[in-house]
Amino acid sequence: MSPGISVLVVEDDPVAADAHARYVDREPGFRTAGTVHGCAQALRFLERERAAGRPVDLLLLDLYLPDGHGLQLCGTLRAAGHTTDVIAVTSARDLAMVRQAVSAGVVQYLLKPFAAAALHDRLERYARYRDTLARTGPATGQDEVDQALALLRAPERTALPKGLSAPTLDAVAGVLRTARTGLSAAAAGTAAGVSRITARRYLEHLVDSGLAVREPRYGTVGRPELCYRWTGGAARTGGAGADTGGPGEFR
Repeated sequence: MSPGISVLVVEDDPVAADAHARYVDREPGFRTAGTVHGCAQALRFLERERAAGRPVDLLLLDLYLPDGHGLQLCGTLRAAGHTTDVIAVTSARDLAMVRQAVSAGVVQYLLKPFAAAALHDRLERYARYRDTLARTGPATGQDEVDQALALLRAPERTALPKGLSAPTLDAVAGVLRTARTGLSAAAAGTAAGVSRITARRYLEHLVDSGLAVREPRYGTVGRPELCYRWTGGAARTGGAGADTGGPGEFR
């Protein structure tokens, strides 16, 4: 496995960016080169690092950024001669967007919200892929080429923690994302159609994943109520993981 893979986190939400950077730094053989919050900042960072002889190996790239679209940034980077690989880390679930991402050279596509294990899997596979392609000499045959490319493909399903399901996670995350204020487990459960206890388990998973925070809400009497607030990106309508706008629109 190749050591010292440098990663630039490009994410508009500072809390999510910090969480992604922590994930990267916990992964053996990886290090966070920096975190930026927009396309222009990312381009400047990459140009500066390349000029200093420290080209960044990998971007963890959100697609909806304040000053442009992540895939537009990919095109700009390629035109400028940057060979940095890209893993999209985004809420954009439109399959047309996935197709455009592949065309733009994105090597992995990770949907928010995700567990730490999902990012670990993508980074581990990427490192093995780089290690395979770093070997000198020609491929022995088609099988070797196929095996190298297969390393980038994730398993059919990344396992959530035991007892959690992806549809319920999407429902709870969607409720939290679109809420104007923090929600209690009871309120989130009612909105998502699950019990308070079930909602709390999923809310705690979102907190552990760096996509939500828990906060006390003080009333007039009694103990404060524990509420949860989404921090993985600005609240958007259209479901748990949907960003507003189509492939060519920027928020």
